[in-house]
Amino acid sequence: MEATIGTKVIKLDETDSTNEYAKGIAPEVPEGTVVIAKRQTAGKGRKGRFWASPEGGLWMSVILKPQKVDPRLVFVGALAVADTLSDFGLAPGIKWPNDVWVAGKKIAGILTEGKAGEYTVLGIGLNVNNPIPPELRRDAISMMELIGTPLPLDRVLERLLFHLNAWYRIFKECPDIMMAKVRERTFILGRTVRIVEDDNVLIGRAVDVLDDGSLLLDIDGQLRRILYGDVSLRIP
Repeated sequence: MEATIGTKVIKLDETDSTNEYAKGIAPEVPEGTVVIAKRQTAGKGRKGRFWASPEGGLWMSVILKPQKVDPRLVFVGALAVADTLSDFGLAPGIKWPNDVWVAGKKIAGILTEGKAGEYTVLGIGLNVNNPIPPELRRDAISMMELIGTPLPLDRVLERLLFHLNAWYRIFKECPDIMMAKVRERTFILGRTVRIVEDDNVLIGRAVDVLDDGSLLLDIDGQLRRILYGDVSLRIP
């Protein structure tokens, strides 16, 4: 398998956001260039939310140049993270659309940004050895906390790059295989969820992840296709 992701790796001690750094260099660097920072001062998640990213975690962005914009690229990152966690003996699941959870808590987030027709930046934040802030401990966890010992970041990165290459190739050649694995990994299917979609709040049963990456929601017997939204398993 030809490896394109990770052939060029830019390592930074600190940056505001690896995604922002990657977007700034994307037009000039080859596809598969990876930007990694020990610390981010303005790490971000969906909708610009702050992502705590102190030293000890794996904060990185991958510059991809697919032929067209495809929202399913987020699953390349989610599946690669999930497979990496499995390599270390953990049992991860995907919380649609862009989080990876272990033991009922968030361990990683994926964020895609880009410029149509030019590039997509696939940002990955994975809690490895970094401390979890007290205010986030109810909902977040790290690999070190789960395994009980610090992990070599280089080893985690090596496995993650391997799986990113594998899933990016599958995404390009046979996306149906990728989406089948997404369904298998998505632990919210069959469960009642609360989804905030812009100003709308929807409560229903998550039925399926469709081939285009959208979520199929059963709301009182009516099926609704959800393109994006914040999903919660906590129903008020």
